[in-house]
Amino acid sequence: MKKKKLITIAILIFIFGMILLIYHLLNRPKTNIIKTYGNIEIRQVDLSFQVDGIIKNLYVEEGDYVKKGQLLAELIDKDYLANYNQALYLEQSSKAKAKDDLEKYKRNLPLCSDGTISKQECDTLLNNKDYSSATYKKNKENRIFQKNQLEYTKMYAPQDGIITTRVHEIGARVSKNQIVYVLSLNKPVWIRTYIKETDLGNIKYNQKAKIYTDTIDPITKKKKEYTGYIGYISPVAEFTPKTVQTEDLRADLVYRIRVYVYDVDKYLRQGMPTSVEIDLNDKKDELH
Repeated sequence: MKKKKLITIAILIFIFGMILLIYHLLNRPKTNIIKTYGNIEIRQVDLSFQVDGIIKNLYVEEGDYVKKGQLLAELIDKDYLANYNQALYLEQSSKAKAKDDLEKYKRNLPLCSDGTISKQECDTLLNNKDYSSATYKKNKENRIFQKNQLEYTKMYAPQDGIITTRVHEIGARVSKNQIVYVLSLNKPVWIRTYIKETDLGNIKYNQKAKIYTDTIDPITKKKKEYTGYIGYISPVAEFTPKTVQTEDLRADLVYRIRVYVYDVDKYLRQGMPTSVEIDLNDKKDELH
């Protein structure tokens, strides 16, 4: 009798467990993930001097990481330094002359008012004061210009990044705006990818996305994972580019999007292929 009761209880527990399992399977949220593919795109900056000259020093090589404001290169500056010193001398001398003519005008102004000195002399004093003042202002602007020219003989990193190309060597003569270095910026980093027209209405700006590279993390033994957000959605449809792999036919019309990565590390490199997954069931799908 006891044995029958135990069997009955076991059967009831089994049936109850199966009911719970079926209920869970029927009511669990369905996976609804948009999966697409793309490549890492990193912004690049062509670095050049703003003046002509001969390269005096190059301080970084290809592959070097640089910080914003770091000195990268400089030109021979002796001519620019001489021009600055001459402009500084002209500014100082014209400043003294302008001050002297102003004081002279002020001293004689009462004599002009009561007619002690002639109108022609008064006009000359006024003209000399105005001319000296204008000359001083011109020389001051020229000194500022020459100082800028002198400072332009040095090249600084505009942002953090890595030097990807070094075009010239020490001793080379370069013109202004001629590329000397190419700097690849660390941030922002984005993935250019494409989605189908049928998925366009399910995504929005700032929506979270998971990014996976083909690189296996030696610690986790899994593909490296990053978090990003949708920062751009093209309003224009286009045919899928030949370089992009999708699960659908290449001839399908798609929309280009950019997924920005904010947890950037040194392993994300330009051109790296990636997989992007957007979970439409994720309620916390928006970054603030």
